[in-house]
Amino acid sequence: MKFLEKLSDFVGRYMAFIVVVVAATALFEPSALLWIKTSWITTLLMIVMFGMGLTLDPADFAVVFRRPKDIILGCVAQFTIMPLLAFGLGKIFALDDALLVGVILVGTCPGGTSSNVITYLSKGDVALSVGMTSVSTLLAPVLTPALTYLLLKQTVSVDMAAMFMSIVKVVILPIAAGFVINKFFSSTTQKAVRVLPLVSVTAIVMIVAAVVSANSAKIMTTGLVVFSVVILHNILGYALGYMIAAFLKVPLAKKKAISIEVGMQNSGLAVGLAKAHFAAMPTATVPGAVFSAWHNISGAVLAYLYLNVLNPRFDPDYEKEQTVLESAPAKA
Repeated sequence: MKFLEKLSDFVGRYMAFIVVVVAATALFEPSALLWIKTSWITTLLMIVMFGMGLTLDPADFAVVFRRPKDIILGCVAQFTIMPLLAFGLGKIFALDDALLVGVILVGTCPGGTSSNVITYLSKGDVALSVGMTSVSTLLAPVLTPALTYLLLKQTVSVDMAAMFMSIVKVVILPIAAGFVINKFFSSTTQKAVRVLPLVSVTAIVMIVAAVVSANSAKIMTTGLVVFSVVILHNILGYALGYMIAAFLKVPLAKKKAISIEVGMQNSGLAVGLAKAHFAAMPTATVPGAVFSAWHNISGAVLAYLYLNVLNPRFDPDYEKEQTVLESAPAKA
């Protein structure tokens, strides 16, 4: 068990590097990873969501009732900024229908679980981050299909009911199962949680490998455009999330949490939805796979910038708020 815990810690720490190496291998030597099938994506995603459920407890939802305004602000930002950015970038870059579908699915999905880790590393408001991720995920069965339909109804047919059921099956049920198991068997699950990064990273890496290797030829011809859109989508999400929080004059720790939560998406879910509901457009899975690799890199860089460059230089309350934050232990 100790070996697995150490391996899990290593994999979690170097996740961004591992994902990039695997993605590059899948792109330039696709035959090496074609054994990982795109048909596995749904199962792999359910494993990740089940793992998320195992890490949740009732206290994580208490923030929703203690600080409803913060949660509402964050979720409104999440489900407006990223979908509109996706649509705008898709039109500006004149993406074909398949890639446009993929980018918009990334934009309409809820926040990603990696955001909680990046918020912790940034010394942001972790409770708010976990609360936003949890609430946006619970809202996803309704908001993701609805927003996808509104933004794509002039481009492709979107079956909202089928998408709703997919999200319930792939996201809500596994999270609920993990949550219930953790509630009643916490002594056992706490041991399992120590190796969850190994399981989750392996699943995410396999999703990226499956999508990239299956679409390597298409990515090689459209790669510059796809990467440009994904990078801009992510970075503008961080920036606009921070700007809205700053405009509303929320404390520094909340600014960081909202910025990170808005910019980082559950791109694995976007891949799964593209595969399940837009099967005639195989490259619709590509933006989600690229986003999965990229936002782990950008998140690590952003955490460094928040700690060492941006906040000390530009936020007058930095020292005071850091002192308060460090005196109160946060849950990662």
